Amino acid sequence: MIQLGKTLISEDLLEKEFVCNIQQCKGACCVEGEAGAPLEEAELAEIDKHFDAIKPYLNAKALAEIEKQGLYVKGWDGEWETPIIDGKECVYTLFDAQGKASCGIEKAYLDGKINWKKPISCHLYPVRVQQYSEFSAVNYHQWQICDTACSLGEELKVPVYQFVKEALIRKFGKAWFTSLEKVAKEKQN
Repeated sequence: MIQLGKTLISEDLLEKEFVCNIQQCKGACCVEGEAGAPLEEAELAEIDKHFDAIKPYLNAKALAEIEKQGLYVKGWDGEWETPIIDGKECVYTLFDAQGKASCGIEKAYLDGKINWKKPISCHLYPVRVQQYSEFSAVNYHQWQICDTACSLGEELKVPVYQFVKEALIRKFGKAWFTSLEKVAKEKQN
């Protein structure tokens, strides 16, 4: 483990390699799993604030599920998350003609409709952050649906922390990321 301020970081972020291979996995992380995307408390207000702009991107099934469950739900662990449809995809998931999943929130952002990209847990993936009272644990989440991302990362020689650079800066700040890069370079030598 590496400690930077009030974060404990798994060395896997520096040692493992990863680059999303959306052409191969078709965005399975938006569909697979037992729960929706984790949401931070402050993100609930973002969803409330921007839902009218996000709504046109969602299909009828998603909108019906939101009508039933709400814009976000408490998971079995008591934490906030996005609702899911029939135990599968997140309600904010879009599918293209080839069946590739993407995020309706991010699409609204990319189209300039909102100024919030998407939940930080989605932006950070495959990195997961667990908040504790005294520190944050920053870990690499390895999932077999991302095997092609691991292979592509190895081929391109992109460590996990570099793949999620923008999201790590968004979560922890530029100075924190610069410190992490320094640690990574020291470990390399």
